[in-house]
Amino acid sequence: MLAQIIYAIFHFREYLFPLLQTLGKWSYVLIFAIIFMETGLVVFPFLPGESLIFFTSTIAAVKGSVLDIKILVVVFFLAALIGDTVNFEIGRHLKQLPFFEKHLTEAKLQTGIRFYKRHGGKTVIFGRFIPFIRTFVPLISGTIGMHPHQFAFFNVIGVLLWVIVGSTVGYFFGQVPFVQEHFSQIFIAIALCALVPAMLMAIINFLKRRKENQMR
Repeated sequence: MLAQIIYAIFHFREYLFPLLQTLGKWSYVLIFAIIFMETGLVVFPFLPGESLIFFTSTIAAVKGSVLDIKILVVVFFLAALIGDTVNFEIGRHLKQLPFFEKHLTEAKLQTGIRFYKRHGGKTVIFGRFIPFIRTFVPLISGTIGMHPHQFAFFNVIGVLLWVIVGSTVGYFFGQVPFVQEHFSQIFIAIALCALVPAMLMAIINFLKRRKENQMR
């Protein structure tokens, strides 16, 4: 059983291509749903983001593929943009709940507001390129009271950059014979690399908290 799972992971292209061909145009709906949930619902930060964009853009470059890169780019952009907007609105309403009013003290709120006044735009734009982090940035932006128009402006820029970079690189590499021959391995490597920033931040925060506890 384990051997079959390992084989499927490293050869999933053999399973995925027929699946996409079977789904046909419904593949776009599935891709939209995954990206929307990853960006719009905080309980799904583990879903693939840029790896899915790279992966499906690479498939679109293969001759005979059911996926069209032009349609994919629109799907990527709308799914991420709508997902972030929903997440932002959730954050705006969460702070009104008794639980958050109790734990989100005025001091913490003011600290967040000051940070977003200085770095809010950069956080929204570049936070999108960091797995896990991008799921929580819109939520936090809404919770601390970032102006909706300001968030929307920087969010459009961040999503646009994210989609352009991921789809362009994926589509370009999809035309390279080496990538087509080692598709599964490259996809796994990219997915693991995408987790590195989040892992580094988690380690840094852990060491920081540990140091603070030792100083008490």
